Amino acid sequence: MLIDQLKYKLKKPPNDVRYRTIWQYLHIDIVLLSFLLLLSLAGLAILYSASSENLRPVELQTVRLILAYAMMVIVAQIPPITLQRFAPWVYVIGLCLLLVVSVVGHIGKGGQRWLNLGIIHLQPAELMKVAIPLILAWYYHQTSLPITLKSVLLAIPIIVIPAVLTAKQPDLGTAILLCISGGAVLFLAGLSWRIILYTLVGIATSLPFVWYLLYDYQRQRVLTFLNPEHDPLGNGYHIIQSKIAIGSGGLFGKGWLNGTQSSLHFLPEHSTDFIFAVCGEEFGFAGNLILITLYLLVIARGLYITLNAQDTFSRLLAGSITLTFFISFFINMGMVTGILPVVGIPLPLVSYGGSSMVTMMASFGILMSIQTHRKLVTT
Repeated sequence: MLIDQLKYKLKKPPNDVRYRTIWQYLHIDIVLLSFLLLLSLAGLAILYSASSENLRPVELQTVRLILAYAMMVIVAQIPPITLQRFAPWVYVIGLCLLLVVSVVGHIGKGGQRWLNLGIIHLQPAELMKVAIPLILAWYYHQTSLPITLKSVLLAIPIIVIPAVLTAKQPDLGTAILLCISGGAVLFLAGLSWRIILYTLVGIATSLPFVWYLLYDYQRQRVLTFLNPEHDPLGNGYHIIQSKIAIGSGGLFGKGWLNGTQSSLHFLPEHSTDFIFAVCGEEFGFAGNLILITLYLLVIARGLYITLNAQDTFSRLLAGSITLTFFISFFINMGMVTGILPVVGIPLPLVSYGGSSMVTMMASFGILMSIQTHRKLVTT
């Protein structure tokens, strides 16, 4: 009898209520949560130094993190089947809010991107980072894979319309991420390499026309990326100071709170877009490597959840969230080190700010929902 009980315990289904842990009741993936907490704590430490030891930004960031993690827990309770059912409505609501913000949106930081709701300022473009993968995963869940050219053509307006509305705010960085989040679903759904090649050729040939559609400051960012030394005290100042900060850190850095580029305000936007340079100056190559490792651990867990998802909708959605997170931090690190143009994409969970953080943690809540709502498949 004892042996039979032991065998049952060894074979117990993970969803058996008699053996569920508190994390399973809360639908929290403890592995992913651990990596996210480590990354958030590292971000707070870097932010404290980047803010010249001013506690106020750290306190505000902590409050935002608490709200973002609360959002993650709430979203994690929603089963994937419910997310699938409401995916079209989420997209329609997000698109309507984008149209509203283009008419009566709050203007700030050089753009008309927010809706003033009194208590908070809502940025609809952030909602679309989740809405686009949701509706595309919902659509391709109902079609046979791999996808066809017809289904790709149907998906293009779904991605392009909100991306164009976002770019006109103007918010080129978020518009790029919207295209990436949708493109990730297409790629994971089996987009053929021939279509990918044709797309790349089409983008390359359209660049001269796109150039004239860009705002003046966006054109200047591209020119600065190609030759920042052309205007070292003007448009090239950001990237030059960023490279100096990272290079001066050497292998192990100058030590926490000992950075000079940020504390003496040589490095602009040192607590937001260019906070990775602060990490490089104070912790050196070793510190940046640890930070990158934390990001890769989060991505590895996301890919694990994607591979173990039990239906097409969950796999496409989880894969898109994971790839978008990877590209977000890759673009930020690329623009800070000078290998990519500056497009205003913050470093996830490290840069000071709250709008994108809540959306990002909601996305991780979706990942946790996909992982913890899996049903045991027996043979």
